[in-house]
Amino acid sequence: MTDRIYTAGLVVIGDEILSGRTHDKNIAQVASWLQVQGIRLSEVRVVPDVVAKIVEAVNTLRESYDYLFTTGGIGPTHDDITVDAVSEALGVDVVIHPEARATLEAYYADKGGLNEGRLRMARVPEGAELIPNRMSGAPGIRIENVHLMAGVPHITAGMLDALTGTLEGGAPLLSETIGGFIPESEVSTLLRDVEKAHENCQIGSYPFFKEGKVGANFVIRSTDRVALDACLVALTAGLDEAGFAYTPGGI
Repeated sequence: MTDRIYTAGLVVIGDEILSGRTHDKNIAQVASWLQVQGIRLSEVRVVPDVVAKIVEAVNTLRESYDYLFTTGGIGPTHDDITVDAVSEALGVDVVIHPEARATLEAYYADKGGLNEGRLRMARVPEGAELIPNRMSGAPGIRIENVHLMAGVPHITAGMLDALTGTLEGGAPLLSETIGGFIPESEVSTLLRDVEKAHENCQIGSYPFFKEGKVGANFVIRSTDRVALDACLVALTAGLDEAGFAYTPGGI
């Protein structure tokens, strides 16, 4: 375990996400999984099925963060172009991975065999390793610090499970939440002052409207449990002094 903060970017690929036909669920599950690995998801970009757009996003984020993940565009159809785009971004050729081909041949042996479309799912950037996929046979792909994953959330979940414990990360990000029917505008100065006094902590304020009243949940985050607890004590003391009622765990 290290005090260094490891970071990741995510590129969500697909016209169906941008059109609203498909509601993305991968951002939340990738972010949650990364947090457990001691890695912070720092940026997400949603891009269409356009090679140039994918190349631009991949090159920017893989150079900006320790890890890059992509979801979508590694299936069997003509518009599944993530492998082509990542290969272009890395300056390598697209090749058929022999292990991926063998896995797909075995998976489709009793499902009509390996046709041209299914064989597309064995294509990888040259030099890549495979991320196992127990759900549908078609593997994910890992090359340098880039991880290509499925767009279907339950398949993505299986690929993340296969990657668990394989990436170097720092201390997991811890959090504590308190909340109440407290207008955040009335405690903005308190939040700023408490965060400033506890430099190893960050405080997020998330307003809501329930039961006809406004309120907010306040989430304190830190990799240091002692610092987190001290910040929580300071924030609750400030809310007490200001006369605000709050609920541990939030509302």
